[in-house]
Amino acid sequence: MSQAQPLSRRFLAELIGTFWLVFGGCGSAVLAAVFPYAQADANPLGLGFLGVSLAFGLTLLTMAYAIGHISGCHINPAVSFGLWASGRMPGSHLLPYIVAQVLGGTLAGGLLYGIASGRPGFELSGSNPLATNGFGAHSPGGYGLVSALLIEVVLTFIFLLVILGTTHRDAIASMAGVPIGLSLTLIHLISIPVTNTSVNPARSTGVALWVGGDAMGQLWLFWLAPIVGALLAGWVQRQLLEGGRPSS
Repeated sequence: MSQAQPLSRRFLAELIGTFWLVFGGCGSAVLAAVFPYAQADANPLGLGFLGVSLAFGLTLLTMAYAIGHISGCHINPAVSFGLWASGRMPGSHLLPYIVAQVLGGTLAGGLLYGIASGRPGFELSGSNPLATNGFGAHSPGGYGLVSALLIEVVLTFIFLLVILGTTHRDAIASMAGVPIGLSLTLIHLISIPVTNTSVNPARSTGVALWVGGDAMGQLWLFWLAPIVGALLAGWVQRQLLEGGRPSS
């Protein structure tokens, strides 16, 4: 179990896992969502929203089984905060986990930028370069700040309840990765038009750092909203659904 692993090993697992999440999920959006690139209207081969949603879910599903036994496969600062709020993670592990997650996401964003730059005509322009998150002019559907804030809080809240429920000591542990991965797919199906879907500050930071500008200017929301949603879910799980009892 992850509790028996040294913190250094968990740090490496979280770095690799978050790298895969950002590279696989954002990579599908940047490299394959629209193809051929010059024929966006026809788009016979592009993944579209459904494909990108599945890519994010699959990255999480695969990493759940690859590193879950080492670090718990948080690969998301909001998940770490939610597990801490539910009493399943010591506060002393929060910072190392978050540093590993942000570092992994940033490495993935940089590699993705390097690969995408190899196509003639690619540039960091448009509303969501490198699959960044945003609201207003940087929302794929033109949604404003309040809409973005609400959907990120609510979806992260539900996401954490799924994680906390499926990893409960009384749940079927071997199956946890499946509903968790599917829930992330569903979250993307709902919210790509609103914010390009974050629910993960490391995912947002990993690409925003390479884009700069408004992507960095709006990044605060994609830290605040997921963490608020996760903390709320951790409290609800521990105090209301579990009646204050430890759940693991």
